Amino acid sequence: MSEEFKQRLKDYADGHLSDEEKIEVEREMEKLEEYQAYLDEWMDNTSPNSAAPKRPDDQTSLSPKKEKRIVRRGKWRARVSNTLTVISLLLIVTVISSIVTALFYGTGNPSRNDKYRDAIASAISISQPNIDVRLNSQGKIFFMQEVYGDIDKKVGKERVTVGEYTVNFLFGLPSVDVDWKNGSSGSSQIFYRPNSPLETSSTNQDEDPKKQSKKQQKNAPSAKSGDWSRLEKLPEGTVAEAYVSFNRFFSTDELLKQFENRNMEAVWFAVDNGPDTRFGGEDEVISHPIGFPAYPVWHHDDLTVTSYKEEKRGWFGKVVSSGGHYPSVEAYGDGELRNEHFIKSLRLLQEYELIANRVAPFVDVDASLAYVEQNGVHLYGAVITGPVKELLTLREVSWVRDLRVGEVRLWNWTD
Repeated sequence: MSEEFKQRLKDYADGHLSDEEKIEVEREMEKLEEYQAYLDEWMDNTSPNSAAPKRPDDQTSLSPKKEKRIVRRGKWRARVSNTLTVISLLLIVTVISSIVTALFYGTGNPSRNDKYRDAIASAISISQPNIDVRLNSQGKIFFMQEVYGDIDKKVGKERVTVGEYTVNFLFGLPSVDVDWKNGSSGSSQIFYRPNSPLETSSTNQDEDPKKQSKKQQKNAPSAKSGDWSRLEKLPEGTVAEAYVSFNRFFSTDELLKQFENRNMEAVWFAVDNGPDTRFGGEDEVISHPIGFPAYPVWHHDDLTVTSYKEEKRGWFGKVVSSGGHYPSVEAYGDGELRNEHFIKSLRLLQEYELIANRVAPFVDVDASLAYVEQNGVHLYGAVITGPVKELLTLREVSWVRDLRVGEVRLWNWTD
């Protein structure tokens, strides 16, 4: 501000100016007020919280609608960012769990997966008459493994699918799911255990056959029980499975010889594991038998490897191809081999107690194994399949005590 203007302001205050001079000074003072207002607004816009200075006539200030849009856009960006973070963590956990799962179930020779499958197959073959499950396995994420397969029965010469079997593992803890089809039941058909002490023809092999026959007829019941009338009413062009009980015990070789010249096939044998005290009475009803199939369900360590080739794939992968064979079994012989494999399967179930309790919950593995090891393998029943008219001939056999009809199918038999 100049000295001249300062003197004019002083003269204005003392009243020494003319009217025209006063008006001119007042105009200058109004300009100064506008300058001061501009400076105040400019200083506010250039404060530390402001991004850049703004002029009073700047039109970049946001309307409330634009502010809401910016806030909404920021929220969505945060949501997308959080979602991507969660997905990334999930993918990392999935990859890590898949690697750990593969290592847990796939390591070893045989692997833990192979041992589990052997235990499941053995438990099914021992506790389920004429039931066969061709097991497959599939690894899952989060430390889970699925073992599954179709439930088959042999009726006549063919295998028919009657359900689906699934066992899910979570770090070795099994859970079983069985789905029976077409109204088929998973419960075992009943057998009758002989009341007399263990007696086989091997102990009387020198006895006269006629005396043996008379002795068997004497011990046989006066009237045979079972589904004979039902079997008679089935059409001739059908095949069936029959659950047959004997009035005495057989050795494995002896029983196999009984069917060598018959037009039927024994597919599963019921093994004596002691009296079932849950029922008692004169007729010992066995609703949950144990036994073994006519053709053994081999384990992985029963395989004799004749060729082996291993090829690496990638950093950690490999492809293994091998060839070999399982022990050969005579159709109507090798009873000792079958018995040994049955006992070996019981010991396997004893080792994998959790699987045995889930797959075969009604079998006391420890007690059964102890009884068989002490008394030997003795058979008191069998599942037999063949043409209906051929099964009817068993009614005339002295050592057959009872027959129960299972699955029935149209003719598929070849002599």
